Amino acid sequence: PQMPHGHMPLPSFWKVVEDTLQHSSAQLRTFRQTFETVTPSPVTQPLNPAEERKVLSLVSKHGSDKLYQVTSNISGSKDLDLTLLRGQIVALLQSADTKGNTNRWLVDAGGPRGFVPAAKLQPY
Repeated sequence: PQMPHGHMPLPSFWKVVEDTLQHSSAQLRTFRQTFETVTPSPVTQPLNPAEERKVLSLVSKHGSDKLYQVTSNISGSKDLDLTLLRGQIVALLQSADTKGNTNRWLVDAGGPRGFVPAAKLQPY
């Protein structure tokens, strides 16, 4: 198949390519600026109804000041570690693990309870 600009002399062809790339890059920049102004902070995502019910039950059990949101995916490696997705809401049960390590917190994830890295939680 023939390229649409295949019949052009090479310098003109490269000029078309360059213009197209510059145009795309400008579009991308505009899109990115729009996207950044429209989107809220990266972690806060709207909750689906199931998550919402879970959050309400966590609030009623633990109080809203104990709620934290997971800032990035956590894959538990030890026995009592939880595997959680970014954006999930958990309630803080204890800000240390059984050995008194304050980098691992015991949380209630609306059913399963276990330890998560404190660094991956932010107040909700």
